[in-house]
Order: sequence, then structure tokens, then C-alpha cells
Amino acid sequence: MTSRLRTRVALAVCLAALIACAPSIEDGGRTAETEEPADMDRIAEQYVKLVLALGEHDADYVDAYYGPPEWREAVKAEHLELTAIGARAGSLIGEIEALPTGGDAMDRLRREYLEKQLSALAARVEILGGRKMTFDEESKALFDAAAPVNTDDHFQAALDEMEGLLPGKGPLVDRYESFKKDFIIPKEKLDAVFLKAIEACRERTVRRLELPPGESFTIEYVTDKPWSGYNWYQGGYKSLIQVNTDLPIYIDRAIDLACHEGYPGHHVYNVLLEWRLTKERGWKEFTVYPLFSPQSLIAEGSANYGIEMSFPGDERAAYDKEILFPLASLDPSRAETYYKVLEIAEKLGYAGNESARRYLDGRIDAAGAVEHMTRYGLYPRKRAEQRVRFIDKYRSYVINYNLGKDLVREYVERKAGEDPDSRWRIFGELLSSPRLPSGLR
Repeated sequence: MTSRLRTRVALAVCLAALIACAPSIEDGGRTAETEEPADMDRIAEQYVKLVLALGEHDADYVDAYYGPPEWREAVKAEHLELTAIGARAGSLIGEIEALPTGGDAMDRLRREYLEKQLSALAARVEILGGRKMTFDEESKALFDAAAPVNTDDHFQAALDEMEGLLPGKGPLVDRYESFKKDFIIPKEKLDAVFLKAIEACRERTVRRLELPPGESFTIEYVTDKPWSGYNWYQGGYKSLIQVNTDLPIYIDRAIDLACHEGYPGHHVYNVLLEWRLTKERGWKEFTVYPLFSPQSLIAEGSANYGIEMSFPGDERAAYDKEILFPLASLDPSRAETYYKVLEIAEKLGYAGNESARRYLDGRIDAAGAVEHMTRYGLYPRKRAEQRVRFIDKYRSYVINYNLGKDLVREYVERKAGEDPDSRWRIFGELLSSPRLPSGLR
């Protein structure tokens, strides 16, 4: 926060503390502790309206909203300036800090959640206002986490391993791309393969997690997007999932996208938040999803880890070989080799983070970022160029996929151990709670 915003926060803290300590004449002398739920509900409503207000300045900020339509209309009519949005966020943070501690574990998580989400909102305001942050400063301010730093030598070890599996002449990235061409889902088969993958992901999810009646989503195939797939949550337990067909879609991406965007990924996460927190507890703050916030690390991390939850160990490779390879008219006898190559490629997952870090910190330009991803992440050039467009638009958001997955995995496996039933229980509790990235450690 800027010094001016910190001053506002401090003043708000003092004022809120004075109010909290004084019994109200009108309420018959009730204490501040008995007022906390009402205070939190009021703060939650103001938070939602601030998110919507910032969305008026930043078209990418509000990823989903299914709260009262009149709140959005009121926000549009008021049309707060950025400085006013930042100031109000600071004041609300101060009010939260001044409230007495109390309630159960979920109530405490709620307080922490709202405070961190508001802090991230204030940081986004400052970024939109022109403040420059490093990649790591920005990710900590917006997503409550910073990704580890890896040297090029770290990735080179995996690349050397890949050389042994893909011998031949020419750059390794070309050999890698040539190898993967045999595993592209034909466009005329894409819908059938994707629907089959969704069926498998849903079956494995509902076997473990209870979902509300009527939940569902629709699928659209789109082009000219900086991402490969996107879940647009509509509220009412409904989602719209879009799959980008600009670039080839490989057979492993069928389960990846079906789990990540659908079951037990984004669709399930949003459904459970709406069901368990908005409907059952009346917590209106979950009727809105600000993209540049700590919530995104939980959302993306749990969506990626959800693939491993649904298909642990070698189950995904076995399912693809038996079901999806034939459905896509691909050779099942090559499935084991394909997944062995992908296992090594997984070790290059953080290379894209390093490209983004150097690019956003000004140490390389866009062309340099493409070259780094191509060399150390084995991105084909067109996919690397698409990824740079993603970084231009979403910046340090890239940490949420791999770091988020690692943090969620470590949290679930630390709490649950090796037992699959316990892992699903902890995973389901995480999806139904306002837990923050810093709370996963």
C-alpha cells in the first residue's frame, strides 16, 4: 500500500476500534463481539461492491458475479474513481482488524479471507494507477504467494534427460513437437473425446464429493483467445466452459481440461462455494470472484491438483490408452512412451514462470520470453507466442497454476497422509472454505 493508503487504514482502525468498544444505545448495550457477524456481513457487502466498482475500470477483474443485480446497478450509477476504491478498501481492512476475534474456525478464515482479498484489491488499484512492481512483489500482493526462483541449469537437467528419449538431429523443441504431432486429437473427434473425458472426471468426482442437485455446465469451442480453456461461472450451480481450438489439442489435454475446468476443478470449486458458503451461510462475498486475488491461486491450484486426485498414479495414462486413444483414432501402443515423455516435460513446468519473471521485470523483451520458453520449457513457437500474450494480459497470474498445484498438493497430503478417502475429504473441505494461499503452508 502507499503511505497515503496506510494512513487511511490507520485512521479507520482507530475509528473502528472506538466504535467497537462502545455499546450502542439503540441496541440496548450489546457488545462488539455479538455484533461481529452483522459487521462482517456489512463489510462483505461493501467488499462485493468494491470488486464490482474496480471491474468498471478493469474489464478482466470480475471473473464471475451472481449476486443481487441491484448491487451492480448501484455501483454503475456511483462510478467510483480508482482513488476512492482504494481508500474504501483501506477503510474496510481497518474495520476488520479492529473487530474482536471470535467465532469458529470458519469465521476466522472468513475474516482472514476478506482482509487479504481487500489488500489484493488495493494493490490492483495501485497497479492500475501506475505503480510498478517486480514479478514477485506483484504476485505476493495479488495472490498471497511468490514462486520459487529456478536457474536455467535446473531446467537443463530435465532437457538432458529428454534428449535420451528423443534422439536425433535438430533442436530438441522441434523433435519434441514432431513427436507430439502423432498425439493430436483430430478436430472432428474433439467433442466426442472431450465429452468422454468429462464423463470420466465427473464419475470419479461425484463418487467422492457431494454436489448439489442440478449442477451442470455447457461447452463451447472458441478461437482467438490467449488461453487454452476457461470456465465462466454463471451462478445457480451452472458454468460455461470454453475450449480454445486455435492450436492443436493433444490427447492428454482432454483429461487435463475436463478435470481442470470441470470436475473436480473450477466448476466444482465454484459450485461448492456457492452451495456451502453463499447459500448455507449467507456469505455474500462469494457471489463475486475477482480474478487478481488470492482466491485465484486456490482455484487454479486445486483445479490442477484435481487431475491427480481423479486419476492418481498411472491411472490417467491407463484410462487414456484404453478409452481416449481409440476414440481419437490414435495408436494405443504408443501411450506408455507418450506419458513417459510428458513425465519429464512436467519437470519443466516452472520454466514459463522464469520467462514471465524476466519479461515482466524488464530483463528480456517479448521475443526473449518466447526464446526462453522455447528453449527451456519446450514450448513450440506459436504456443510460446500465445503464452506471452497471456502474460501481457494476466501478468504474474501464471504462478497460480504450478505453484498453486504444489501448495494444494502439499497441504492435502500433509493433512491426509496416504489414505485416498482422507485426501478427498481434505480436498473437499478446501474447496468449500475461504482458505488462503498463506494458510496452506
